[in-house]
Amino acid sequence: MAGSAGAGAWGYAQLAQADSVMPTHSVPQTYQVAAHDSGLLRANLGQLAAKVGELQARVIEMDGVSKRVAQAAGVSYTDPEVQASLEEGVHVLDEPGGMAVPYESAETLGRELDLLERRLAMQRDSFAMLDLVMTRRAGIEASMPSYSPVNYPYLSSSYGWRRHPISGRHTMHEGLDFAAPHGAPIYAASGGVVTLSGNQPGYGKTIEIQHGHGLVTRYAHASRLGVKVGDLVEKGQEIGKVGSTGRSTGPHLHFEVRIGGHPLDPRLFLSQPEVEKTLVASADDEVKNARAQVR
Repeated sequence: MAGSAGAGAWGYAQLAQADSVMPTHSVPQTYQVAAHDSGLLRANLGQLAAKVGELQARVIEMDGVSKRVAQAAGVSYTDPEVQASLEEGVHVLDEPGGMAVPYESAETLGRELDLLERRLAMQRDSFAMLDLVMTRRAGIEASMPSYSPVNYPYLSSSYGWRRHPISGRHTMHEGLDFAAPHGAPIYAASGGVVTLSGNQPGYGKTIEIQHGHGLVTRYAHASRLGVKVGDLVEKGQEIGKVGSTGRSTGPHLHFEVRIGGHPLDPRLFLSQPEVEKTLVASADDEVKNARAQVR
């Protein structure tokens, strides 16, 4: 029993001694582990902050591209409200040397990432809008009746009020009369769908082509019709031959451009060699006026 008691006392003494020694070694070790983890976290935050900065720079660069494209397209562009916040930059890390990473550093990075996500979403919507506008504009420009319907630029009668060559009355001439020899080719001023091909009172053999966006071209007094209703035609495609059918004093092509049923001066659309093939800008105003009347 005495031996057992002595062994127990000795074991208790050893355990007590161990308890008194452990804190002196475990505390520094725990501190070192915490410091190491803090250093890793700080390094990771630093790398993340650098990446966020790079993303911000790219987003701002993309914003500049959006502005330039919008200006070239003639489309108004409004900066996202978060731009000011993004352009301030990222300042989330404390000076090196501290042992702890402030909570607000990670929180600030999170806010910056949220702003970047919103900004990128706005950029995506902006580019989608610009793409839609440019696509529609390309379609509208492609449908403009700018191709000369005959290879004879001389006009025997212009658009506007005139004395009718047969009745002698002052009437509105709703198109252009191109003086051309009998049988000369007639070309589609733009691509579209043939909606009329046949005889019309006063116009004789007539072709009408629907180009979309409310635009229609009419080709009258033909001697021969080369297309039928429903045909798809391309810009510059031959669709008939010049003649003198209907109320006409001689071979010529009567050419009209209409939008929403309202006549427009075809010279606003045609690319004419004598004016260096430029489209007259005042067409926009006349189209707007015609659209207003349609409404």
